[in-house]
Amino acid sequence: MLRNYTSTYPITDLSTPVTGTSALNRFASDIADGLNRTLKTTSSKYFYDAEGSRLFQQIMHLPEYYLTRCEQEIFTTHKQTIAKQLADGQGSFNLVDLGAGDATKTKLILQELLQQNAAFTYVPVDISGDAVSELCENLQHELPQLQTQAIVGDYFDALDWLDATTPGRKVLLFLGSNIGNFAPEERTAFLQKVREHMQPGDMLLIGMDLCKAPETILQAYNDASGVTAAFNLNLLHRINRELEGNFIVEQFAHFALYDPQQGVMKSYVVSKQQQDVSIKATGQTFHFNAWEAIHTESSYKFTKQQLHDIAIENGFTLQHIFQDKNDYFADVLYTVDQHDRTEPGLRGKLF
Repeated sequence: MLRNYTSTYPITDLSTPVTGTSALNRFASDIADGLNRTLKTTSSKYFYDAEGSRLFQQIMHLPEYYLTRCEQEIFTTHKQTIAKQLADGQGSFNLVDLGAGDATKTKLILQELLQQNAAFTYVPVDISGDAVSELCENLQHELPQLQTQAIVGDYFDALDWLDATTPGRKVLLFLGSNIGNFAPEERTAFLQKVREHMQPGDMLLIGMDLCKAPETILQAYNDASGVTAAFNLNLLHRINRELEGNFIVEQFAHFALYDPQQGVMKSYVVSKQQQDVSIKATGQTFHFNAWEAIHTESSYKFTKQQLHDIAIENGFTLQHIFQDKNDYFADVLYTVDQHDRTEPGLRGKLF
């Protein structure tokens, strides 16, 4: 199914139409499920309403939030090498950007690939049709010579469609620190599913936040100006706005905790007092004890050894680790060997 976007680039829409009612019902159901648990929780995907997205844009420019700057530095410093390795002298390929967004960092690689005369098609994938349309319009302006086939939809629907319609070598991008939002078992399931769509010669470039001084990590998620606190608490405002909740947001506090043994940064909102909160869309009232918390986000950090272990566990070869000057962040290039015909998870040790 294709939508009529203003962009002249082809945009394939694989998304399932979601009405306002069905999206709201899913939101209400997920919130009710999380708040009925003994240890209350919500999904971090619900951070990103319009206000949440605006606040996150502010977070990315905070002095404490090193992640965006570090990956930008990696791409600026190593773009020639990255582009050369992605092209790999193997002819044409599809550069598939999973969760492309505005492709700010990806554009550095796109420009370099074009300068190196690489034969490729850029395939941005995003669940947001508006984001894809805006990106295509910007690319037409900034890189008019770029061959682009944009896809609106889920990552794996997009990969299924590419496998069926556009066979050939794939280079997958999964940038930012998105992989860190997966719990370990979820991360393995995700990467093995990605691996199933890859053939010998294919590549995966993935952004990973590295373990470092705990205070550096903690400050990135608990900035002095309080923007991250507002971002976290905005989830309660969103529940009030969209699900007709009656959270008194001032009676909750943002709390951030880094566990250096597990390498995970966790964010919570904590009830300052005993209280009941009703959410009309769920038809339920939820009780909070004083200082009871809702777990709102986990962000896993990685050791160098884990970068190697991930390759072994998921059927990849680790080809290159690109890092910023402080060794805070890594963009890791995994490949599928030309001779590799085995299933992910069944390979022998790589090192």
